[in-house]
Amino acid sequence: MSRTVDLMRHADADGDVLTPAGVQMALDIGRRLEGRYEVMVSSGAQRATQTLACLLAGMSRRVAGGVVVNSGFRSSVEERWFAVARQAKGKDLEAFRAVDPELVEKESALLGGVLRDVFESLPEGGLALVVGHSPTTEAAVLGLTGQIIQPIAKGGGVRVVEEAGRYRIEPHG
Repeated sequence: MSRTVDLMRHADADGDVLTPAGVQMALDIGRRLEGRYEVMVSSGAQRATQTLACLLAGMSRRVAGGVVVNSGFRSSVEERWFAVARQAKGKDLEAFRAVDPELVEKESALLGGVLRDVFESLPEGGLALVVGHSPTTEAAVLGLTGQIIQPIAKGGGVRVVEEAGRYRIEPHG
């Protein structure tokens, strides 16, 4: 058996609130989601929680564990990430690592542990959806799997599957 976590970046936002286009984007994505989620997890930012609410409305089905907030998916050093993003010659973690390797290493380990906890909370065959941010979602995947993924676009995502303690990354969305 396996456990699966879909990770998604919040929809288009202005500050911490979804734009009307972001609301529509999340509703449309929700209509296309096929999984039976055990739980939906927000980073705690309003734009992430609002995205989950719109996804859930678009899905028109029940999620047994509801929507929960796990602030561990939100970096406590967001301003440092922003500063690195302004200096980096790209938006991927390798470009960020070239500017501040310590940030990428420490945050990836921390965020990867938070993602591991979500996997461990799921029953065999369970599926969760986490809505967060970029580049912290990519850092969580790196911390858990050791693999760097491309930057996730707003409303985009990635799927991580665990089987017998091993993780693989699949496209999602």
